[in-house]
Amino acid sequence: MDRRDFLKTATVAAGAAATEQLLTQVAKAAENSAAGDETKSDGMIYRTLGRTGERVSAIGLGGYHIGLPGQGEQETVQFIRQAIDRGINFMDNSWDYNDGASEMRMGKALQDGYRNKVFLMTKVDGRTKAEAARQMDESLRRLKTDHVDLMQFHEVLRLEDPDRIFAEGGAMEAVMEAKKAGKLRYIGFTGHKDPLVHLRMLDEARQRQFHFDTAQMPLNVMDAHFRSFAHDVVPVLNREGIAPLGMKGFGEGIILQSKTVKPIECLHYCLNLPIAVQIVGIDNQKNLDDALEAARTFHPFTADELVSLMERTKAAGQTGKYELFKTTSVFDGTARKPEWLG
Repeated sequence: MDRRDFLKTATVAAGAAATEQLLTQVAKAAENSAAGDETKSDGMIYRTLGRTGERVSAIGLGGYHIGLPGQGEQETVQFIRQAIDRGINFMDNSWDYNDGASEMRMGKALQDGYRNKVFLMTKVDGRTKAEAARQMDESLRRLKTDHVDLMQFHEVLRLEDPDRIFAEGGAMEAVMEAKKAGKLRYIGFTGHKDPLVHLRMLDEARQRQFHFDTAQMPLNVMDAHFRSFAHDVVPVLNREGIAPLGMKGFGEGIILQSKTVKPIECLHYCLNLPIAVQIVGIDNQKNLDDALEAARTFHPFTADELVSLMERTKAAGQTGKYELFKTTSVFDGTARKPEWLG
């Protein structure tokens, strides 16, 4: 058995053998995090983004869904502005979402003073300096802004991705030059495949004495039982002052097909984790109202509540059946379009 096979086996075993003591520790960490929460009159929860000191909404507006075909552009613009007016200030996006439609719609929504009301994030796929620089500049044009607050390396899915990003002539050089030029303020990375890849990215950064500001990953009730980012990555991020960003709280709706958990429980679980933001795909009025209701009604879980939820979802979650982004290539955009990597 080689090192990677051993580590993967150990990770799966650790997730399957999660004990009540571990769950209690997670609950305690969440309680400590919640002590720093600030809830405004609109019901939104605001948290600190790692070591940056920025205050951001605990619910983030996902960028992918706002650019889907079939939605009217003006309707989407008004929808984004409504979300901002109701307290969501963390905006997620990516260079590759819907062939740029997501960034263009968000760019239009952030005119008329709305840009100054939000913390704006987007992502690039490029692994070479030239391709990353090209994508960043294109994103800024689409978003109609001279800078983003956070730029993230997108889809860090492969063990070799950190090598390519940090290599001479790699994407990190482009991002650092862009930061020096004022085109971005903070730097992070995302991925949805395997905690080991996140840990390797963090290790590569440490070796180069580089400190990421954020790291984004799938966090949901099923994740706790299979290749768990919550168990293996979030504690490392919190120790190092790197803000954890969650996504795929519903697994594109697939998690709800398990019939083990309600939508509001999914979001409450995510908000209970010691993370800065849970990014939610919101593309209609009901989804927006439900996300805001989850924030308004959230309270930190007791240890018993968390153990009960984990026991209820354990059988469904242990094989990754409801987390297809981990177990299949369906969600791997850069696998379908490797030219995006450069």
